[in-house]
Amino acid sequence: MAEKIYYRIGEVAKKFSVATSLIRYWEQEFDFIKPRKNAKGRRYYTQQDVDRFALVYYLVKEKGLTIQGTKDYFEKHQGKKAVEKVDVLNTLKKTKNFLLEIRKSLQEELEKIDNEDMP
Repeated sequence: MAEKIYYRIGEVAKKFSVATSLIRYWEQEFDFIKPRKNAKGRRYYTQQDVDRFALVYYLVKEKGLTIQGTKDYFEKHQGKKAVEKVDVLNTLKKTKNFLLEIRKSLQEELEKIDNEDMP
């Protein structure tokens, strides 16, 4: 997802290929997913909310934990530390993607130089 300040619930749902009702349900179940709401009740998610949702998604959908199992996981792993690990992982992913873009750009420039040198 591109770096935005806020994401709408539909954007988050599309990113994870889930229904918006699942997002609202997980908000009720996990107190660390707290989107901002405007006066009309429209939800706005920060990147941190999306990252936290991603962690729950991973544990429930990919690892097969139940909601209670996921809650127990956070309790056992001191919730905040688990979420902080996700933040670190996301920073590393962004750094990796940035470096891959630089590498690609440099390779393209080298190819241009090589093509100019050919008769």
